[in-house]
Amino acid sequence: MRSLDIGATGMLAQQLNVDVISNNIANMTTTGYKRQRPAFLDLIYQNIDKPGSTSSDTGTTVPTGIQLGLGVRAGAVYREHAQGAIQITENPLDVAITGEGFFQIQMPDGDTAYTRDGTFQMNENGELVTVQGFLVDPGITIPPDAISIDINREGEVLVTQPGNTATTNVGQIQTARFVNPAGLEAIGDNLFLETDASSTPTTGTPGQDEFGALRQSALEQSNVNVVAEITQLITAQRSYEMNSNVISTSDEMLQTVSQLR
Repeated sequence: MRSLDIGATGMLAQQLNVDVISNNIANMTTTGYKRQRPAFLDLIYQNIDKPGSTSSDTGTTVPTGIQLGLGVRAGAVYREHAQGAIQITENPLDVAITGEGFFQIQMPDGDTAYTRDGTFQMNENGELVTVQGFLVDPGITIPPDAISIDINREGEVLVTQPGNTATTNVGQIQTARFVNPAGLEAIGDNLFLETDASSTPTTGTPGQDEFGALRQSALEQSNVNVVAEITQLITAQRSYEMNSNVISTSDEMLQTVSQLR
């Protein structure tokens, strides 16, 4: 009975759906998090009577035929890179991107990772780093006697030092763009790596040539809509129950057949 296998594929699909939704809800307060959504595909069909096949010796054709689907499978889990809300923090080292682009982060193994999380701090050498201690690329060092730090929308890092009324430029934050940001590989810690699907990054100055502008003392929040996620969670739960009912009904039908004399 095909319905047993079909119901099982439906339950597996909705289990994946719930897994994705639960991760979105868990990260609803994660800085720069981008919500994910699954995409499902129907499985191959069995052609009992193929559409368009000849139905008589006079050349008449079957208009619709009989095709029986065999269930559903997961095709992809897509990440939606829509802009999240901007929250003011009053911390001068917090930086949010408004628009497209990613911060570039130098990983310990020499690779470059990318993030929308602008929760930056200074390490013992005055270098601008992430909360994990990874260096912002290109490197920026804040003088130890800096009185104030200003980061403008173009990514220039300006500091004021004792005895100077003018500001000093100590670095330039650059952002990277991808043709297909959904193709980036998430590695945790709010970091992504480029893949063949994402294409190689294009780096540039924030606020120019479609690169997102920067906003100091602010952070981009998750773009998860918790009300929508809860609604989808309920839908997934109901769908899971309905698929389990399909299996139960099919089992009862088989029991009826086995009891025939």
